[in-house]
Amino acid sequence: MTRPPSPEAALTEAMAAIAPRNVLTGCRVIGDADEAHLLPEEARSMPARQPAMRRASGAARWIAHRLLADAGISDLAIPRAPSGAPVWPDGIIGSLAHDDEMAVAAVAPVGGIVSLGIDVEPAEPLPDDIFAIVATGADRTGAADPRLAGRILFAAKEAVYKAAYPLDRQVLGYEDIAVDLDAGRATTKTGRKVSLAYCVAPRVVVLAFVGE
Repeated sequence: MTRPPSPEAALTEAMAAIAPRNVLTGCRVIGDADEAHLLPEEARSMPARQPAMRRASGAARWIAHRLLADAGISDLAIPRAPSGAPVWPDGIIGSLAHDDEMAVAAVAPVGGIVSLGIDVEPAEPLPDDIFAIVATGADRTGAADPRLAGRILFAAKEAVYKAAYPLDRQVLGYEDIAVDLDAGRATTKTGRKVSLAYCVAPRVVVLAFVGE
């Protein structure tokens, strides 16, 4: 009997299938000691964070370090900026995210794509009270699984914010981002156009990216 793939293996494959060319993606189930994967500069950049957040940050950076190594960049720290965003090495763009159990990362060389955002969520319906905050009349979920459409929409807006903020330096609320999942795009209140791709097995992951 064929054993089903692990959650990490299944999500790794699903993310690779939606990633644009030159974008490397990866994931990791968050472990009890993953804060040990923080490099010294990274650890210093988040001294007051809660243990669970440090573990998640360590897991996400463990992935990113390995993706960067695949791109020929080794032993470079990805510290946390005061804004909370990761600070990437020159010539690299990327994004990190985690939920309570899984961390994900996406990285790419600068060129073609100028900004990236990623978010991960459990593949479960979004609570109604949160959906009421996230969704607007301008959003289109189209053919997305109705049970998960709200969760995908939430993750899409989180990923879009991560992709748009480095370019526009505008704080965006959920109401400031209009998402069309079928078209694979979003538009912010500043007029920024962001492309989207998502997968839903075994977790909801959305990639947002801005081309040149």
